[in-house]
Amino acid sequence: MRLFSFCLFCSVCFVLLCYDATTNPQQSDDLVPSPVNVLFVAIDDLRPELGCYGSSTAITPNFDAFAQEAFVFERAVCAVPVCGASRASVMTGLRPNEDRFRTFSSRADEDAPEAPTMAEWLKAHGYTAVSNGKILHKNLDSKDGWSEKPWRPDRIFRDYQNPENTRIVALGGHGPATERGGESAVYADDLILEKSISDLERLSLGEDPFFLGVGFFKPHLPFCAPERFWDLHDPDSIGYATNRYAPKHAPKEAMHSYGELRAYDDIPSESHLDVPDSMQLILRHGYHACVSYVDHLFGQLIQKLEESGLADNTLVVVWGDHGWQLGEHNLWAKHANFQTSLKVPLLIRLPGQEKGLRVSSMVELTDLYPTICALLGIERPPHVQGVDLGIAVDGQSTAQKRPGFSKFHGGETITTEAFSYTEFRNKTRTRVTGTMLFNLAEDPNENLNISDFSDAASIKAKLSSRLDSLRKVAVE
Repeated sequence: MRLFSFCLFCSVCFVLLCYDATTNPQQSDDLVPSPVNVLFVAIDDLRPELGCYGSSTAITPNFDAFAQEAFVFERAVCAVPVCGASRASVMTGLRPNEDRFRTFSSRADEDAPEAPTMAEWLKAHGYTAVSNGKILHKNLDSKDGWSEKPWRPDRIFRDYQNPENTRIVALGGHGPATERGGESAVYADDLILEKSISDLERLSLGEDPFFLGVGFFKPHLPFCAPERFWDLHDPDSIGYATNRYAPKHAPKEAMHSYGELRAYDDIPSESHLDVPDSMQLILRHGYHACVSYVDHLFGQLIQKLEESGLADNTLVVVWGDHGWQLGEHNLWAKHANFQTSLKVPLLIRLPGQEKGLRVSSMVELTDLYPTICALLGIERPPHVQGVDLGIAVDGQSTAQKRPGFSKFHGGETITTEAFSYTEFRNKTRTRVTGTMLFNLAEDPNENLNISDFSDAASIKAKLSSRLDSLRKVAVE
């Protein structure tokens, strides 16, 4: 059955990978069996630190196995490197601008109240839309767009489980940046998995197709995970970031003091103090442990989907809301215009798909909304600014020349397959105060800003012009 279902998608697969340049691409919505469910898995603060993305230190067998039968988008970028704004952009299909999607607390229903969210649009087209965990940043954001009240475990976001840490919080402290959970630890993500597995069973019995959003909190700070996932990793093998310094010639606007991390009790609160080397190893170890923990949960979710027989008729989408600095450029957390903060994992498995395929074209998370609509055979709403990947990610089309657009406060970045270019503007947006240009082919870690190099003047001018065009589109 899975092979038969996948055959119905074969033309989309050929378009996505251009195996046959003579193939006439068809509209995705002409090829999809109906109805198709959607399992929409969002993972907080997950950068492409997965085995299937080439990480030599990640231990992610379930994501890697999933990638073997999914499309793996190698150059996906977020719209905004902060939770609330990124998620509001994904769920509305709109790019950020000066008036919307700016901060960690941005809401879709406040910044773009006239734009139906993805869930609301599918609900209007006959889907049962359910949200478990963290899909939009605020649980009540666009709550009426779901078929049921969005659900989250009744936990504070730090979610400590060890008694010594819960006591700190009870006494008014913030707590440590990491936690090795004991044998009895049950974290919020465990409860999200439990609820989602139950919902898969329930929704499979309904008459309507479903859109099930499953949002895992880890690897968001604090890095809390059961101890067995810490024990999977050797911290010495993970080591330090290889570029613990600001890029050469980087403008001051590109750097920050990572206040999100400094809020924790075991991190220096003074902005002029670096994170001690010993703590850097613990933090990097903790991030990897959390990624392995979420990988384990994801594996159980996919196993349930397979065992229930739903995999043959369910589109599975897995995405991270933004990247994360793990000491690269001497930065921690997100909130930056470097690729380590902007690049995200994005994997899509079609119903019945059995062969994994890799896509090297630039894509944005804003493309998810129109892509899902196309695959389900549903007309996309007119406000959406992303593109259908089933049509645009094609070596013979404009997709490879299409850049990604990202924004964080005064910094706006255009990412192509070869370069990343950022302009920083003053608060009134009347003047450029700094620029960054990196040759990603020669300098993938962005260690040398060539923005003011004379031999880069031509490419800088071209990218600046394209960035200006993207900025204007985002305002529409």
